[in-house]
Amino acid sequence: MNSYVAGLLNNLKEQNPGEEVFIQAATEIFNSLAPLIEREEKYTKHRILERITVPERSLSFRVVYTNDRGEPCVHTGYRVEFNSALGPYKGGLRFHPSVNMGVLKFLGFEQIFKNSLTGVNIGGGKGGANFDPKGKSDGEIMRFCQAFMLELHRLISENTDVPAGDIGVGGREIGYLYGAYKKITRRFDGALTGKGLAWGGSLARTQATGYGSVYFAQEMLAKKSEALRGKICAISGAGNVAIYTVEKLYQLEAKPVTISDSTGFIYDPDGIDLALLKKLKEELRVSLAEYTKERKNAKFTPVSEYPKGRNGVWSVKCDAAFPSATQNELSLEDAKTLYANGCRLVCEGANMPSTLAAIDFMLAQKDFLFGPAKAANAGGVATSGLEMMQNAQLESWSFEEVDGRLHEIMRHIFRTSYETSKEFGDEGNLVLGSNIAGFRKVADAMIDQGYV
Repeated sequence: MNSYVAGLLNNLKEQNPGEEVFIQAATEIFNSLAPLIEREEKYTKHRILERITVPERSLSFRVVYTNDRGEPCVHTGYRVEFNSALGPYKGGLRFHPSVNMGVLKFLGFEQIFKNSLTGVNIGGGKGGANFDPKGKSDGEIMRFCQAFMLELHRLISENTDVPAGDIGVGGREIGYLYGAYKKITRRFDGALTGKGLAWGGSLARTQATGYGSVYFAQEMLAKKSEALRGKICAISGAGNVAIYTVEKLYQLEAKPVTISDSTGFIYDPDGIDLALLKKLKEELRVSLAEYTKERKNAKFTPVSEYPKGRNGVWSVKCDAAFPSATQNELSLEDAKTLYANGCRLVCEGANMPSTLAAIDFMLAQKDFLFGPAKAANAGGVATSGLEMMQNAQLESWSFEEVDGRLHEIMRHIFRTSYETSKEFGDEGNLVLGSNIAGFRKVADAMIDQGYV
């Protein structure tokens, strides 16, 4: 590791104690940037790495709502506005018990470079609350969203900070949040993305991250004159990303055979029943254990039966894997198991789903293709950017137009990452290529704009 980079990481660890996932994200990026830092003196001269790892603004606030029993419930809300060199802060809101400042700094930091790669003029940010929508009534979720927006509205607008959804924040939550925003501010603008189609949302936004991940995998395979057709695919997760990864894989004649949630995973040798999956997760919002009641050949494996320290999904034999659930769900042992079972492609649909050790292992295999999240899961935020464009123009584009633009953006991200990897002497290393390409654009903008 470059001594300058090593020193920066040590300082970062001292300044951010206990924020392991943030340090992990910074380590992955900094390691990739070493050849750029050695070549271009301006990035050290202007202290870009020191500046880019400190959010421009980080806020936490109290959120109090009343549950159905009339009891006050207290949570902590957050917004990390990390970098606005390229445009307004852009990044989702996550409602989950695990949410804290360290998690959101990791997500916001990653968002800077992901957003840069899309070519859309948006900066990086992230937010959320340690609130769990699971098991809550619609009324409780509505009251929480309204209480959350009482504070968040002070920060957001169509030209300063534009949140979207993330884990625990889907169309229902965005609707409640936007209704409260409109009531408080008396503005009807594009301050949130992921809105309903009748009130400023974009077609294909729901599908975008999953579709984009598959488009990126398609580009990786095309570089080797291969295709997804006929390939057996393992997918983790059961939210929007996973569901629409399954849908797009079927459209490209691949065969997805796994899906997972917090209770366990499904292996369906006949291929995941997409209609049933949507029914269970988008309509009924129940555990995947219910899947086997209608699909007798499918097997449900509860989390308690996973191999120790591993994710059971990655034990299934497959040609390609799409981790689409959450961070650090694919370990070194999982990566070794996938490889031993014949898997030769991993395309990340979630945020940082692979550990650093797993990434190092996958990059070391010369017959293996690895699509890092920063590039491969950028389809969601790219389409949020397209929603912002439609709102600014007071227009609604067709599904085909949005999907076509999404597909071209994912091609652009792949080409940019691939060509950058060639430029720096490690052709095909898309971790290096995407990190350098995303960083360089933001860093140059920061230098142009001075010490702000």
